[in-house]
Amino acid sequence: MERIPILKMGKCLLVTIQVDLQDQVAMKLQDDLSATIETTGATGVLIDISALEIVDSFIGRMLASISGIARVLDATTVVVGMQPAVAITLVELGLSLEGVRTALNVERGMALLRMRDGEGGHDLGD
Repeated sequence: MERIPILKMGKCLLVTIQVDLQDQVAMKLQDDLSATIETTGATGVLIDISALEIVDSFIGRMLASISGIARVLDATTVVVGMQPAVAITLVELGLSLEGVRTALNVERGMALLRMRDGEGGHDLGD
């Protein structure tokens, strides 16, 4: 089964989803991420979905679930790179992704996570 790589960058984990997320791969990502947060003590999770053109209700719920699990493990999740069509689809599906922070790109997402850890930075208006 295909796995989504999880990269550690300082106190944060970076997940770049570059394939259409099949349900089994998404479930495995959820398991892998929660285990990695626990073993590394990561305080932030950045999920880059800029390569995704389509997000269905299962994937939308999975992103919210990953964020919830991360929050329980004391990590903040930021989803970056959401294409307009994906945002429209999520709203049409009634998925607000409650508890999921979003940012335009990886740079802004990392700035949000650094602010959470008190590393300064400036407010980027997100």
